Order: sequence, then structure tokens, then C-alpha cells
Amino acid sequence: MKRIAPLKIKAIVLAFGITLAACSTSGKAPSGITNSDLVAEVEVTAAVNQPGAPLATVTAEPTSKLKETATPPPNITLATNNILPEPVDLRSFQDDLERLYEEASPGVVSIRVLSLDGQTLGSGFVYDKSGHIVTNYHVVRTESDVEVTFSTGDKTSARIIGVDPDSDLAVLKVDIPFQELVPLPLGDSDEVKVGQFAAAIGNPFGLEGAMTFGIVSGTGRILRSLSSAYRRSSTSVVETIQTDAAINPGNSGGPLLNMDGEVIGVNESIATSGADRHYIGVSFAISINFVKRIASALIQEGEFIYPYLGISSVDELSIFEQEALGLSRSSGVYITDVMPDGPADQAGLQAGTQETDVHGVRAGGDLIYAIDGHPVKDFNELINYLIKNMSPGDEVELTVLRGDQVIKFVVTLGRRPIEKFEER
Repeated sequence: MKRIAPLKIKAIVLAFGITLAACSTSGKAPSGITNSDLVAEVEVTAAVNQPGAPLATVTAEPTSKLKETATPPPNITLATNNILPEPVDLRSFQDDLERLYEEASPGVVSIRVLSLDGQTLGSGFVYDKSGHIVTNYHVVRTESDVEVTFSTGDKTSARIIGVDPDSDLAVLKVDIPFQELVPLPLGDSDEVKVGQFAAAIGNPFGLEGAMTFGIVSGTGRILRSLSSAYRRSSTSVVETIQTDAAINPGNSGGPLLNMDGEVIGVNESIATSGADRHYIGVSFAISINFVKRIASALIQEGEFIYPYLGISSVDELSIFEQEALGLSRSSGVYITDVMPDGPADQAGLQAGTQETDVHGVRAGGDLIYAIDGHPVKDFNELINYLIKNMSPGDEVELTVLRGDQVIKFVVTLGRRPIEKFEER
């Protein structure tokens, strides 16, 4: 038999909850395989779910092929180490969902808007005992004839006390006894994690009081604003939570809830596919921490006044743009334009002016990579930090990379210039 030069093979074995015992053959063939068929040494060791233990390593030196045999090789042991998943009590989990619905549904309302073009259906939820209802701007817009229906079937008219097209939020007011109102508790969207359960309650296609269930698929998603005031290419001011809980027409404005019955978002939109705009399992809800700040301003002032920095930026830098700009990093907010006499201009920040090999990209601008000590990886994070934490007149510290120098600027924020609203 012609000998074949030994071939060394190394591989990594990954397993979950399984330990492979050592397996070796040293000059002695396993049952069913003759010595002439196997001239090899195989060692298998594995350690799984043991802190500090190395990954399994397989080393082999085959010099001939193995004949297929119905008899398995000996000395291979599969053991679970008695690590088994805890049984899932589906009945208890079902009870949790029933309890969630029973406690939250009294605070969810159906909204009907009448106009010359017909009627619009949506959802909302009770925000406080004063009769404030939170919903989406695109549900009510600026119409005056708004009807709210509670889970009891009681109907009442509502008036709009404030709208914010940029965030697609609106606050209504109903005049009914506070004893009949069931405000929903508000959660903390900064604590929401991917994989957590989420439930949406609303009125899809006018089917009142429907609940769907899923998980949080993503956080910090950015959607375009309904207004052009903050458009920077595809940039927006709407921070959302992505979920696979089904959201359909009529769900807009309703709550997205965690398993504690807390509102973590306001259901706003879905991703669609094809000419018929089919729902494809990707839904978005406006993060509740974002909602808290804007809704409070709408209730108190009738409007939300956005802080203003006075810069323009690309959404993010590719590594090719980074190279063309001569930057040492690609994360951050690269300034493409500074508004004359705006807050950034007065503080001394500068935009790029030098032509590069990349069309539309000019070198020499400042790259903002932190605000008040908080790292920002793109323009969306910068804008959302300002909206959730700052007001006109507040000062912020921007950490900027200019060439190879790190410079800190203190900027006094202004009030965003009033811009006529434009529908998208």
C-alpha cells in the first residue's frame, strides 16, 4: 500500500451543554476497522461551560481513508453533566399575558378622526389622571373632530392640546372624571434590551382592544421625521424600538409594553415590502424616554422647543471617506456645514472646505466624537442626546478632532429656527 504523507488537521469544536470525553486509538484499530485501513492517531478533548477551561481541540494525522462501517467507534462518550434547561411553564406564562392585558387594556383607547376626506382610525393611551391621551401626530394631525373610545365602550370627544410633527407625537385632552381614567405606568426605554418580551395593544383595522406579542428586536433605531426641519440625508430625530410584535394600520399611537405592563414605546410605523406594502414583521415604536420629554412639553407649553447646534453632517463616515478626509477615526460627527452666526459658528467650530477625491466630501472639518463626555458615533446619537437632555440656552461641551489635535469647545445652544412644516 502506498503511504501518504501525514496531514495535520486542527479544528475547534463548539458545543452547548455537552462534554466530549477523550477518544484515542494508538496502533489498535476500532472494531470493524482493520489495521491496514487506519494508520492514525486521533485525540479529542473538550471542556464546555467550565470557567477557564480551553475550547475543545481536535488533532488528527490520517494516512489512509476509513472504510464506512455500521459499527460506531468505541470510547466516545456524550455527557450532559446533568445540565438541562428548566422546564417552561406555558400555563403560567399564559396567565402572565392574560394579566398584562387585563391590567393595561383599560388604559388603551381607540381614536377616530373625522374630516372632509373621511375618517382615520388609530390608538392612544391614557397618560395621566388629568385626562391627557398620547398618540401619534399622523393619527390626528390638526383635525378638530376627534372621538375617543375607552375599553368600556364609553365614547367622548377630545381636543388637541399639542402636536409635534418632528417626533410624530400628539397629546389630546378628554374631560371625564379622573376616577374613570387608568393611566398606564411608564417604563425606562434606556433599560430595554434586545430579546425582552414586548406586547402591543391597540385597534388594528378598527378591531378594538387587540393585543399582539413578540420580542424587542433592536433598540436605538432611527426613523425619518415627518418634518424636513431635521433632515440630514436620512437623518431624523425619532428614536425607536424595533419589535416583531405585529403592528398594523390602526395600531398607531398605542402602547408597546414590557411584561411589567409598563409603556416602553409608542407604536408608530412598520417596514413594508413590495408594491402592496406587505407587512414583513418589522415594527417600530417611539422610545418612551423620548416621549416623556416631548409629551410633557406639549402638555405644559403646547409645543416642544428643540435645541439648536447649527451644523450639518453626513449620517456616518465610511472608511473610504475617512481615508479621503485624513481622519484617524470614522466614528463621530463630521461637520460638513456650519450655519452662519449659529451656536457652533460662534463657538468656533468649522466645516470642511478642501476638495478630496471623494465626490461631495471636503476635508478640513471638525469631527465631534463626544458631547459632555458621552461618546457619539454618528449624527443621530448627537441629535438624540440634545433632544432628550438639553434645552435652548444650555451649554454643552463638544470634544472635537481637528487634524491631529483634540480640542474642546463649549457651545451655548440656541432655539431651532422655525421652519414651515412639510409632509414627507
